[in-house]
Amino acid sequence: MRSRAGFIADAYGLGGGAWEMAPVARGALGQIWRLSGGDGVWAVKELLFGCDEEQVAREAGLRNAAEGLGISAPRFLADRHGAYVSRLPESMGGAYVKVYGWVDGSEADPRDPELLTWCGRTLALLHRAGEGTGETPNDWYERCPGPAEWARVCEAVRRAGVPWAAALERFAVTRAVELAAYVTPSGGGDTVTSHLDMRPQNVLVGPVGPALLDWDNAGPVSAERELARAVHVWAGGNGFRAASARRLVRGYVAAGGPGRIKGVESFSMLFATELNYVRVQAECAIDPEVTAAQREFADGQIVELLAKARLPDPAAVDRLVAALAPEW
Repeated sequence: MRSRAGFIADAYGLGGGAWEMAPVARGALGQIWRLSGGDGVWAVKELLFGCDEEQVAREAGLRNAAEGLGISAPRFLADRHGAYVSRLPESMGGAYVKVYGWVDGSEADPRDPELLTWCGRTLALLHRAGEGTGETPNDWYERCPGPAEWARVCEAVRRAGVPWAAALERFAVTRAVELAAYVTPSGGGDTVTSHLDMRPQNVLVGPVGPALLDWDNAGPVSAERELARAVHVWAGGNGFRAASARRLVRGYVAAGGPGRIKGVESFSMLFATELNYVRVQAECAIDPEVTAAQREFADGQIVELLAKARLPDPAAVDRLVAALAPEW
């Protein structure tokens, strides 16, 4: 692993000497490594499914703009050629990598009232700064698989002979149909440029306060729908804490956030992303073109996702809407 570490350190001008990389965490899109040596410590994100350079540029633009708004985020490094993403030689695996400043801290506690206010305020600042974009939200946030696509995925899974094939088929004709009824295009009336993955796992709290990580998905989104998804996630999902939800919303409103949660339809992005994630992980779990580790990760995700408690419940969302009604 030293050869890869040394290559990355040189590509980003981090200095000479002995460099080492150690695995830290695995996400849906990438493996995080701790790169250490020379005079510092850095975070390396190895992209597991290729690279969209236009999306990387969008990530850099929003993250750098957020810094000017007072939102703390890891430094995003450009390599010696000014690019925010580099590719390892084929002899080292050929993966694309991104390098960030290392952030020491602990994962955000969604029960912390001050963090909930911070989350609402941060989202509001991003939405205010991102208003007026002419871009269209990605289908990942606006649409979900229909019956024909689920049938295709279920057939491939059945042929692969995985243990959860029957469970996925049941899901496709029951829960997936129920949740898909709440997924509609947003219409573009309140589109902003924002983070798109505001959740406790992407916030580290250190000595100087919270820092927002994982800007990979940055792009256009409905302000109303991103707010709704953030409230659901930070308040505890189906077993939500009403006081936490209200605290986040108050922070958002006080900071001038433009989004307003109107009803269950405001949670369309939440339902769409969960359904799309199920489909993608099911496909990855049986994909012979990815690594065994990637298939294993996806397999574990599917087993967890097919448990009803993991996916959003429209009845619980309806109760959450009612709990927030006085805040508007």
